[in-house]
Amino acid sequence: MTKQIVFALALLATIGVFAYTISRIVRFFMLTRKGFKVDKLGKRLLVTLKVAFGQTKIFRRPVIGLLHALVFWGFCVILFGSIEMVIDGLFGIEKSLSFLGGFYNFMMAAGDIFALLVAISIIVFLIRRIFLHVKRFEGIEMKKISHIDANIALTIILVLMLSLMGMNAAYIKWALLEGHNIHGIYPVSQHLTSLFDGISVDGVFTHYQVYWWIHILLIFIFANLLPYSKHFHVFMSIPNVFLSRLEPLGKLPNMDNVTREVKLMMNPETAFSAPAEEAPIERFGVKDAEDVVWRSYFDSLACTECGRCTSVCPANITGKKLSPRKVMMDLRARMKEKGPHMLKDGRDYNDGKSLVRDYISEEELWACTTCNACAQECPINIDHPKLIVEMRRYLVMEEGSAPGELKAMFNNIENNGAPWQYSPEDRLEWAKDLEIKVQ
Repeated sequence: MTKQIVFALALLATIGVFAYTISRIVRFFMLTRKGFKVDKLGKRLLVTLKVAFGQTKIFRRPVIGLLHALVFWGFCVILFGSIEMVIDGLFGIEKSLSFLGGFYNFMMAAGDIFALLVAISIIVFLIRRIFLHVKRFEGIEMKKISHIDANIALTIILVLMLSLMGMNAAYIKWALLEGHNIHGIYPVSQHLTSLFDGISVDGVFTHYQVYWWIHILLIFIFANLLPYSKHFHVFMSIPNVFLSRLEPLGKLPNMDNVTREVKLMMNPETAFSAPAEEAPIERFGVKDAEDVVWRSYFDSLACTECGRCTSVCPANITGKKLSPRKVMMDLRARMKEKGPHMLKDGRDYNDGKSLVRDYISEEELWACTTCNACAQECPINIDHPKLIVEMRRYLVMEEGSAPGELKAMFNNIENNGAPWQYSPEDRLEWAKDLEIKVQ
């Protein structure tokens, strides 16, 4: 009974802290703008099955992609055993889902195998991060805390897998010593039972309980660390893929407020009507965190900081300051900085800083060629170019700030109806001495 009470208190504390954290994040979403329609659910489900569960985009780097996929699939399978542990802890029983028979045996066997595969994958990841210094893990946005965060998370996952195999091995040994039926099949852990040779029945059971508690408490701790870590993508990546943009990557969305104004101007009945006095002044583009569409903020929370986007960015490769990963990380950091003050003092709170310039410079924004290589490469379908273009729209439409070449083009379009500096009447002057007939 004591075990049940302690477990229930730990579970309640975990749920309580997690609920507070998620409610805080949801309130940040309330500060952002609407504008992303979730439709075509069938197509979105297919994309989720292919990209999220199939891990198809991660396999562009075959070896490391396979290891990452094994970790993801392992978590999906091992989740079954974690659910059973929660039931066991609350009701004080052992192997509560064993009544499922053959399915239970399959899930236990799969979880046991994946525990070993995930542990091996995590060791490879730690070696790469600590000793190999992979280039895409570096960058101006990758502070020391980012590397510490990643190493801590990977270490916790490794201990989770080792404790799971230790728990399974101790359970098998205890059941054999007690003469109980072994519920489930454990193809890996059955070879580890020799570690408990020479230990009494009570001693083996104590080892089983210690591994059990280490595993479940680490799950509880990890669940509440994730929202404050780069590994929040454990929760966010699947829904982020479900919310993927379904249009071709090269398509840039129009601004709804501008489109609406143009349509009103072209309507003879409303072309000269006065604007509604109660209509709020709308922001053109994105200046700060609260100006982004909620979908872009979702992208920033789902970002794994893997650096695949930056590693294929032609601007970054040629030495320019732009890093698509940094853009996402900056949005997340800016909302974390400003969000609590806006929740307390209102959405109009101003701390004298903004996402544009204080976090992301104009040089970075104008370096983007909107080639969409970053969005194409991202394993969870983050849409970096949309956010970059929205910030550029703010600079142009509200501040009139743009590179000189663009300003010249805008002036030519305004004055001459074309990007060139010649009037329409002089546009064919270049061809007057050519021996061709121009109609």
